[in-house]
Amino acid sequence: MYISASDVPDAQATNKIKIYDPSDFEGMRVAGRAAAEVLDLLIPHVKPGVTTGFLDDMAREYILDHGWIPACIGYRGYQHTLCTSINHVVCHGIPSNKVLKNGDIVNIDVTVIVDGWYGDTSRMYGVGEVPRKSMRLMDITWEALQLGLKAAAQPGAHMGDIGHAIQTYVEAQHCSVVRDFCGHGLGRVFHDAPNVLHYGKPGEGPQIKPGMFFTIEPMVNLGKWQTTILPDGWTAVTKDRSLSAQFEHSIGVTETGIEIFTLSPQGIYTPHNPELKPYLGG
Repeated sequence: MYISASDVPDAQATNKIKIYDPSDFEGMRVAGRAAAEVLDLLIPHVKPGVTTGFLDDMAREYILDHGWIPACIGYRGYQHTLCTSINHVVCHGIPSNKVLKNGDIVNIDVTVIVDGWYGDTSRMYGVGEVPRKSMRLMDITWEALQLGLKAAAQPGAHMGDIGHAIQTYVEAQHCSVVRDFCGHGLGRVFHDAPNVLHYGKPGEGPQIKPGMFFTIEPMVNLGKWQTTILPDGWTAVTKDRSLSAQFEHSIGVTETGIEIFTLSPQGIYTPHNPELKPYLGG
């Protein structure tokens, strides 16, 4: 089930969980910070009247100007730097000439490659004056991520502990956890083992061991959890057209807990509600 990352050629995915060396953490720190910088950059520009295509252009130029690589361009035919998922779009929304409107909520997801390492993260942004129910959904989703991170940091934890922590909290808030998409391993590969489910039972699944790199990225719906894919082959929406929200971090497991690679360099972890306090790992 586990394999030393040094025994696998770079950029090769496997069905085994890679265990990275302590020296590999620095590469992930740099890549994670780069991705988080992009999301920080966009904060003042997510406002009514701006198109998601404009945000995508800004992110791409920033990444290329720094000598980094936008991981999504060319990935399985995708042609954009960001995924911009608005309102009832769960994930993989495609940037376009669509104009953001007052009251919208949008998840912006970016992955940056720096020296072969992948930094993957997303945040929710409110556009203008956001309705209370939308703010509540984003707050719940943020807290769900924090609970998932804390579960991952516990000694002897299993993947099911992450999903259980997220699911029990979200469902207690009368929302639902999307089951069609999950977190994933990463490192020198964009998507790798293990799959990180955001629902589950405690003690189930692979044990979380030092040296593992993976994302936690719960998607939470105000309505039912089911999703459907639009004809473009990418955009996932809630089947009942209820609002959806997501937050994502890339993390590494240490001997004493976890390290979060994609924390905001500016300390603006939740653009929609800066008063929310983050779990910083440990």
